[in-house]
Amino acid sequence: MGVIWGIILAAGESKRMKEPKMLLPFNGRTMIEKVILNVTGSKVFNTLVVLGSHKDEILEVIKELRVEHCFNENFREGMLSSVKCGLNNIPEGADAVMIFPGDQPFIEPEVINQVIEAFRTGGKGIVVPVYRNKRGHPLLFNCHYRDEVIALGNDVGLRSLAMKFKDDVLEIETGSPGILKDFDNKEDYLNEINQIQ
Repeated sequence: MGVIWGIILAAGESKRMKEPKMLLPFNGRTMIEKVILNVTGSKVFNTLVVLGSHKDEILEVIKELRVEHCFNENFREGMLSSVKCGLNNIPEGADAVMIFPGDQPFIEPEVINQVIEAFRTGGKGIVVPVYRNKRGHPLLFNCHYRDEVIALGNDVGLRSLAMKFKDDVLEIETGSPGILKDFDNKEDYLNEINQIQ
């Protein structure tokens, strides 16, 4: 159970934000850089960024970081299409994957490590971080679910995996509200930025 890949989803069109969400300033960097640094600063074995909309601009920003990347031609079909693209681009030898939305920069390395440890010791194939009884990200799942996820319709969410295999799910309380925080629109973003500056 040693090889755990992180898949960062950075392919969205940012329609509600009205500008590339991944490139917004965040604590001296861009949002996507912060997410990448959190993941690469954890015990994740390797990291793959799934690109789509604004791929050239994002690639320019992340080119010096220790990540691999792939391009999701179907990025307009939603988040699950990017998950599938990521799964199709990680090696067969991976034991598990963790899925990170590119707009959740508050998921700290310590929390990522908590989820990894729960997977390695908990005996379950799907691990879901929780804060005050609410499920958040990153979702971790054993690669024996790879084909199952790839077979899902793009109109359903990845959450359906945990619903279908309830007996193989381990919830881990993280104590971190950051697992729930994302940025859908400019107001969300400005509210958070004002709090951390």
